[in-house]
Amino acid sequence: MIPRYTRPEMAAIWSPEQRFRIWFEIESHAAEAMAELGQIPKEAAKTIREKGEAATFNVARIDAIEAEVKHDVIAFLTHLAEIVGPDARFVHQGMTSSDVLDTCLSIQLALATDILIADVDRLLAALKRRAFEHKLTPTIGRSHGIHAEPVTFGLKLAQAYAEFDRAKARLIAARKEIATCAISGAVGTFAQIDPRVEAHVAKAMGLTPEPISTQVIPRDRHAMYFATLGVVASSVERLATEIRHLQRTEVLEAEEFFSQGQKGSSAMPHKRNPVLSENITGLARMVRSYAIPAMENVALWHERDISHSSVERMIGPDATVTLDFALNRLAGIIDKLIVYPENMQKNLDRLGGLVHSQRVLIALTNKGVAREDAYRIVQDNAMKVWRGEGDFLAFLKADPRVTAKMSDAEIEENFDLGYHFKHVDTIFKRVFGEA
Repeated sequence: MIPRYTRPEMAAIWSPEQRFRIWFEIESHAAEAMAELGQIPKEAAKTIREKGEAATFNVARIDAIEAEVKHDVIAFLTHLAEIVGPDARFVHQGMTSSDVLDTCLSIQLALATDILIADVDRLLAALKRRAFEHKLTPTIGRSHGIHAEPVTFGLKLAQAYAEFDRAKARLIAARKEIATCAISGAVGTFAQIDPRVEAHVAKAMGLTPEPISTQVIPRDRHAMYFATLGVVASSVERLATEIRHLQRTEVLEAEEFFSQGQKGSSAMPHKRNPVLSENITGLARMVRSYAIPAMENVALWHERDISHSSVERMIGPDATVTLDFALNRLAGIIDKLIVYPENMQKNLDRLGGLVHSQRVLIALTNKGVAREDAYRIVQDNAMKVWRGEGDFLAFLKADPRVTAKMSDAEIEENFDLGYHFKHVDTIFKRVFGEA
């Protein structure tokens, strides 16, 4: 985790203090379940709970023990025994390290996903507000980066809203997928621990028991989770790239908010650069990159190996922290985005009416002209405009092939900008609902 791109709330989930606290909760809930089953003394489970809850786990002490024993869970259990006393002999009975590590990771990823879902909610709120603000603000739609036909800026934002609404649904599904608990002991057979202990811990920690854990929770779950984060990051980059394009000097239909005292370049005082959108474009690339090692972690040896461990110690915090930062930054960009409707109109007019070429094509075919012939007539006139020789409407009115089929008034009807927006309300209802 890099502090520059880390928000405190997400970072706290991955702190050593939080990790050891979760480990203790897993161990304590397991001990309480064993006590209820009559496998260990109830007083021992009570002592473990009370002394552990009152303690502050000493990270430096645990690290020092690990330096000697070369095992993180044993180091923690040794320190816990120093806190609990003789009753610590009842901690971790029948359990294996993966029971603690995997269940803890599930909890951390679930907590992280709750934050990510809240991030998306914030972004959705900003997108919805700005979409309705610019519901009927005309702008040019582009395909291949070239002017195509008119759209509204509100439709652009509505598209992004629908995409991130899907992102939210995917994150909810990913949270459910990842939130499983494994307390099944060595090689996952429950030979040394009752399955009812797992069920108790799962319920206490807000998880679902893993149907079969083979000592580790199957990593296809984690692969799906990190792949989902990658898809959400791709949506972040898609919207950020749109903003970067719209802020280009030659376009300047929208730009990031530029605060008082902000500087865009160390050399050129005039610069106002889309640095925030560029930043989250890079962050999105990082989040996507974490999906590949997560998929490679699926193929573990037999019932368990630890080739996945080093990967997850890195990608768990980094992917969630990075996506959290990117989503929050994107929400801020949208919330304060500066929009220039006058530049949108100017760009719409740049091609001298060529954006209405399809309407003219259809109108000619409706007048009985063969489609190929109509296409040729419209394109002949359009290319003159493309070469800067004049105005599309004027050329059409001067073309006898056109005037033989349509009056000037009928030709002009095809240049109505509002015609393109007649279904905006329908689209908005599909995206945002009737309200």
